[in-house]
Amino acid sequence: MISDYQDIAEYIRKNYKTKVVEVGIGSLPQVAIALKDSLDVIVTDVVELKYTEVHSVIDDIFSPDIEIYQDASLIYSIRPPVDIQEAIARVAKEVGADLLIRPFGNEKADLRKFFKKCTLLNYKKARFYLYMAGESSPV
Repeated sequence: MISDYQDIAEYIRKNYKTKVVEVGIGSLPQVAIALKDSLDVIVTDVVELKYTEVHSVIDDIFSPDIEIYQDASLIYSIRPPVDIQEAIARVAKEVGADLLIRPFGNEKADLRKFFKKCTLLNYKKARFYLYMAGESSPV
């Protein structure tokens, strides 16, 4: 469990009112579970998930089923490995969603070819990077 999951969930709840998608949920469902009563939350991973509290689907972000992400206002990922962050950014840009990355330590990919501006946000105890859909780069 990550200690700042409640603060991340609160930030998302305060700033997004429609569908959000978590990519690569793995063994960290706390943010999605905290959001489930206030937002339409879909969680994805490359393996079948056993979370009954939230809507989960199998998807490979390197070969995504883009319909899963359509109409999302936010795509987010908690502690994604650097090697999948670019794939997540590509999907977020394609569907016009904001992107929130809560890295593991300082593991952050350079996503400037997808988004012009990256903001490091410190929200209460949480620290994460936010890319706004309106500030995408023309790639």
